[in-house]
Amino acid sequence: MPELPEVETVRQTLLQLVKDKTIERVSVYWGNIIKRPLDPEEFKRRLQGQTIVDIKRKGKFMIFELSDLSLVSHLRMEGKFGVYDASVDKPKHTHVIFHFTDGTELRYDDVRKFGTMHIFNKGEEFQEKPLNQLGPDPFDEAFTLEYFHNKLKRTTRNIKTVLLDQSVVAGLGNIYVDEALYKAKVHPERLANTLSIEEAESLREASIEIIEEAVRQGGTTIRSYLNSQGQIGMFQQKLNVYGKEDTNCATCGSEIVKLKVGGRGTHICPTCQK
Repeated sequence: MPELPEVETVRQTLLQLVKDKTIERVSVYWGNIIKRPLDPEEFKRRLQGQTIVDIKRKGKFMIFELSDLSLVSHLRMEGKFGVYDASVDKPKHTHVIFHFTDGTELRYDDVRKFGTMHIFNKGEEFQEKPLNQLGPDPFDEAFTLEYFHNKLKRTTRNIKTVLLDQSVVAGLGNIYVDEALYKAKVHPERLANTLSIEEAESLREASIEIIEEAVRQGGTTIRSYLNSQGQIGMFQQKLNVYGKEDTNCATCGSEIVKLKVGGRGTHICPTCQK
């Protein structure tokens, strides 16, 4: 699943391609992607004539700011946006097409068909599901040490599960949680309420630094991720533990191991993360 750096990279590259374009009409080939309104015909009607003013992001959600509406989209496992000339044949897994007045198209492809799209009146998108359930992401001013440590003190869940909880920190997923825990030297099975304020600050800073670097590198391509211009991410070259089982830790030389934490494959250095 694309995580915050991948979604941010898609947002940045896509904005360059679609800003100020006006939607002439919309085609929907798989109606289950449309979650609000539930009627795909109403979805198509409401978007007709809307201009893309900006694209923003909250956690793993993209927010297309239109003339009068906001379109909230989640890529889920395999979702991809791309801009094409209308003359280019539609691939098999293209499920939504936004036809622009200039003859180009914004296409949403999704092999798994798990992605979602919601329409809101502009300004109302943060007051209802799914965005109102999200915590701050690592770039938000609200992601303070006080906020983070208070959240940790109130739960007996393991720290990895807490970091993956989008209502606590939005945008973090398996890759970057493993990397942040390694950087902060915190074992993923530590109970969250046992972390000292110093450890919480170290983990908070590690999360921010890992995410910032991943965005600079255009995200991480493990399998199929591409940005909106068809380019892969490069952060996989900087991974220290994720997917590195049976290799040696760059810090201490111990062998990286993979274990299960909260049902998720988890990579650690058993020496650095006691």
